[in-house]
Amino acid sequence: MSRWLILVIKLPAQPSRHRVAVWRELRRIGALSLGQGIWAVPDVPVFADGIARAVTLTEQADGQVVTLNASGRGPEDAVRLQEMFAAARSADWAEFLADCGKFEAELAKEIRTAKFTLAELEEEEQSLERLRRWHRDLTARDVFGTPEAARAGERLKQCVAACEDYAERVFAALHQVPEAEQ
Repeated sequence: MSRWLILVIKLPAQPSRHRVAVWRELRRIGALSLGQGIWAVPDVPVFADGIARAVTLTEQADGQVVTLNASGRGPEDAVRLQEMFAAARSADWAEFLADCGKFEAELAKEIRTAKFTLAELEEEEQSLERLRRWHRDLTARDVFGTPEAARAGERLKQCVAACEDYAERVFAALHQVPEAEQ
């Protein structure tokens, strides 16, 4: 892939909330920051909505945006952009994998302390759903298929299995007949 969209964005210094909103939107879609106010994404449809939102936010803040099509002056430029973008996705996957570890550690703690309540199960299921959404979003923007993506898919499956195990424990605990009634 050698086609890129380059956004050159200029926003008023104040209020800063506008710069933060645009920055958050571009970070959310996985845009690569090339310098102050300069962002790049591969020119593929998955980024179109996020780019449109960033442009709208910029215009609403009385800022200016120029969107350019780029491919680089030579193959080395395209390779360098792809490497930078892939490195950013690798960092995203590393953060995702760390959160999978935190999720599994939380479940292990609940099992260790025998905290088998529906409220806790619901909280853990919400955390798992957040991981699923995050995985889906990262997969969508990882257009070059970084090596960490496969590992992340496996880790998500492990998190699902761990949550299912915890759910079984919760339901087993809730269905136990107290010893006094036996």
